Amino acid sequence: MKVGPQAAVSSVIGLAVFVALVFAPAGTFGYWRGWAFIAVFSAFSLLPSIYLALHDPAALRRRMQAGPTAETRPVQKFASAMAFLLLAVMIVTSALDHRFGWSAVPAVVSVLGNVLVATGLGVAMLVVIQNSYAAANVRVEAGQAVVSTGLYGLVRHPMYTGNVIMMVGVPLALGSYWALLLIIPGLALLAVRIVDEETMLHTELDGYDEYTRKVRYRLVPYVW
Repeated sequence: MKVGPQAAVSSVIGLAVFVALVFAPAGTFGYWRGWAFIAVFSAFSLLPSIYLALHDPAALRRRMQAGPTAETRPVQKFASAMAFLLLAVMIVTSALDHRFGWSAVPAVVSVLGNVLVATGLGVAMLVVIQNSYAAANVRVEAGQAVVSTGLYGLVRHPMYTGNVIMMVGVPLALGSYWALLLIIPGLALLAVRIVDEETMLHTELDGYDEYTRKVRYRLVPYVW
């Protein structure tokens, strides 16, 4: 299957999964935060995918090779599986929070959460546009070179930075303060993934040692 139709099928399946994760635990379709979150997530996932399908199909194909089965390193398989599980738990917890009224989140905070979700997804896709070798799995391909400009001039793993921004936004968009606690294991997983990924990059990617001396921070400028 060509990458464009494959991406479309994946989007439909992903949308169905999100609808189930949001509305089944919420116990109602009358959950405007759920609809707003799904609309924002879908739009800021689909539009960049359309752009890549038209301008860089190879980059889109790399982005679609996601999940633990696409990883070759044991640590990455574990971290990837746990990351998908954690996102699902975060969504379900937020929806249960709405159902049982655990949090009182103002509408404006949920709007801000959706802005963060859109920003995080936008950052992740901008990374792919700036570095066509950026993939959802960890690997080094033949001919791959170090990218040190754009977002890569700020942090060494800007795609994960986008993930952090989105991770903060999801519970707020869905109206839950309690689900924010899941950011803690989420950050721990990212740290494990980054450390293992850099072990590989130092060994397999020419110029990466020099790049790490130029760009000191991995995830957040002036923090780590």
